[in-house]
Amino acid sequence: MKTRTTLLALMTTLKVHATLPEAAAEPGPRKVIVATVVGGYALLGASLALEQRVAMLAGYLAFAGEQAQRHYGRGPDLMVFPEYAIARLGPQPRDRAVKLEDVAPLLAALARQSGTHLVIPMLLAEGERLSNAAVLFDRQGAVLGIYRKVHPMDEPGSAGFENGVTPGDAFPVFPCDFGTLGVLICADMTYPDGWAALKAGGAEIVALPSASPQTARPAAYALLHRLYVVTATPRDNASILNPIGGIEAQVTTAGQSLVHQVDLSYRVLHWTAALQNGAAFTKAYGDRCGFRYDAREDCGLFWSNDPAKPIGAMVDELGLEPMDAQFNRLRALQDKLRSAPPP
Repeated sequence: MKTRTTLLALMTTLKVHATLPEAAAEPGPRKVIVATVVGGYALLGASLALEQRVAMLAGYLAFAGEQAQRHYGRGPDLMVFPEYAIARLGPQPRDRAVKLEDVAPLLAALARQSGTHLVIPMLLAEGERLSNAAVLFDRQGAVLGIYRKVHPMDEPGSAGFENGVTPGDAFPVFPCDFGTLGVLICADMTYPDGWAALKAGGAEIVALPSASPQTARPAAYALLHRLYVVTATPRDNASILNPIGGIEAQVTTAGQSLVHQVDLSYRVLHWTAALQNGAAFTKAYGDRCGFRYDAREDCGLFWSNDPAKPIGAMVDELGLEPMDAQFNRLRALQDKLRSAPPP
C-alpha cells in the first residue's frame, strides 16, 4: 500500500529502526445507530413512582425507535438513559432502591420488543449494598453486565457518598454485537482512571448517563482516547461526542430523544494540502464515503459507505496517513534526530 511503502522508505533513509505492524484485513463499514434522551428524570427526591419511570423510559424508547426507522430504516442498536432513571419513591435511599430481580422482567421486555441494547441506570439494592449502577440489557433482554459508579459524590452533612451508595471498584467493558461498550456515570467523567481503563479494555463507545450535562470534559476524553461518547441527562442537553472531540449530534429540549448513526470503522486525518479539507475523498469516492471535517481544528473523521472498500483502503489509495500514525512517525523521527551525535 502506498502510505506504508512511503513510510518504510523514509524510515530506512533516516535509519529509524522501528517495525510497522503487518496489515490486517480491515472490516468494512460498521454502522451503529445510537439513541439517547434529555430525560424528565430528576435525582432521588423526584416524586416519580417506579411505574411512572418505567413508562417514561418506554415512551422515550418508542419515540427513538420511530425516529430510527424513519431516518435509517431500522431500530437503534443502543439507547442510553439518564442517571437514576429507575428508582422507587421513599424517604430514604434504601426505600428508593430497587432489586434487579424486581425490575429486570419489565426492562428486559422493552429491550426484547425494541431489539435494542439498553443502558438503564438505577439505584440498585444488592443485599446490604446500595449502588449507583447502570444495567446493560442486550437485544434479547438478557443482562449483559452491571456497571457500579466508581466515583460517587458527597455533600456537606450527607450520610456518606450519595446518602449511602457504596463506590464501585471496576471499569468493565461489554462486548456487544455492534462493538465494545464501556459505561461511566456522572462524576466518573472527572477522573482519568475510568477513561483510560475503558480504552485499555477495548471500548469503542462509552455510555455516560449523568445528572450533569457537561460536554467539554467528556469531549476532551473522547479526543484523547479516540472514543464515541453518548451522554444522557435530565436537563440542558444529551449529546453524541466523536473521536475528534466534537459534538456530532445533540438535543437540548427536555423529553426529547436523539437518534444518530455512527461508523466504528473510521480514520482520523490531520490537515494536509492533499486532503483538501475532505474534498479529495468526495472527488475520488462520491457518496461511497462520508466525513466530518472541522477546518478550525485542522482534522476530520472519515468513514466508508461502501461494503466492498474499507476506509483504510481509501486512505491508502489517496496516499494519505491517519493522524495518530502521522504524529507517532514524526515523534520517532524527531527523537532519532535529537539522539544523534552532533556533527
